Amino acid sequence: MTIRINMWSSPRNLSTAMMYSWRQRNDTTVLDEPLYAHYLRTSGRRHPGTDEVLAAQNADGATVVQDILFGDYDTPVVFFKQMAKHLVNLDRRFLTECRNILLTRDPHDMLTSFQVQMPDATLDDTGFPEMIEILDTLLAVGQEPIVIDSKLLLQDPRSVLGELCGRLGLTFDEAMLSWPPGPKPEDGVWAPYWYDSVHRSVGWQPYVSKQEALLPDVVEAYQASLPLYEQLLPYRIG
Repeated sequence: MTIRINMWSSPRNLSTAMMYSWRQRNDTTVLDEPLYAHYLRTSGRRHPGTDEVLAAQNADGATVVQDILFGDYDTPVVFFKQMAKHLVNLDRRFLTECRNILLTRDPHDMLTSFQVQMPDATLDDTGFPEMIEILDTLLAVGQEPIVIDSKLLLQDPRSVLGELCGRLGLTFDEAMLSWPPGPKPEDGVWAPYWYDSVHRSVGWQPYVSKQEALLPDVVEAYQASLPLYEQLLPYRIG
């Protein structure tokens, strides 16, 4: 039986590093944001590399769920790096047939990074509303949510990843703590716009708080995101 893991994240939140971490496992196949084209087509939002993404991926979200998320793989574990906001206008019932991780980050730290590429970021760009919807969906069917706060992850990656693997019924692999530098074959076509720093990394870096100020147009997104982020905190591991 294939273990299908969706890791739902807000942007600029160590999600690519997490994908690289899981890529180091011999029992795991990783896929990078398979619903990105669906999100861009459905939302109409323009991102760096939008045309390239739409050309590279199937933009029919329902078909992606059927053929990619529930496709056949050679490994017993499949890890899908997902942006929570990519669930827009998509039937959510498939969530309960997979294992789900919610990867979150303090909205100030997230938005100060995100605003470099998206200086007009809104609450809809953060994915926090969808994160809460996923949380509520899992609670409604009696599943215990698995929430990872990126700050705790960076402070003690071995402990957090070990607990995560245990919650998923898997054995922790020390290989998850480091990875080779540079691009990876699984990177999406959007990597040149977003992955520069993670391509320079070789493992989990120590946590450093963000000191940059939010742009005036992003403050509203921060104020709306903060209470949603706080709703996730009681379920975080580590």
